[in-house]
Amino acid sequence: MERTWGRLTRLDVWLAREIRWHVVARAGDSETGKVLRWEFATEDEARQMVRRLVQADGSQWREQTGDTATQPPR
Repeated sequence: MERTWGRLTRLDVWLAREIRWHVVARAGDSETGKVLRWEFATEDEARQMVRRLVQADGSQWREQTGDTATQPPR
């Protein structure tokens, strides 16, 4: 039986699960605003960052839920 050897005949399979929490904050309007992004391994860490952001600027931030929510900036 003839076998083929080398890189071109190699088959690799990966199954990976990556769950990351993202916090995106924008100061200013959608065209000229500054966008900041953070990535966290756990929901708790991400929520702590959200709390820090809200507390740092007092009541400048507003919560959007349901139909009024928009997608974060890209």
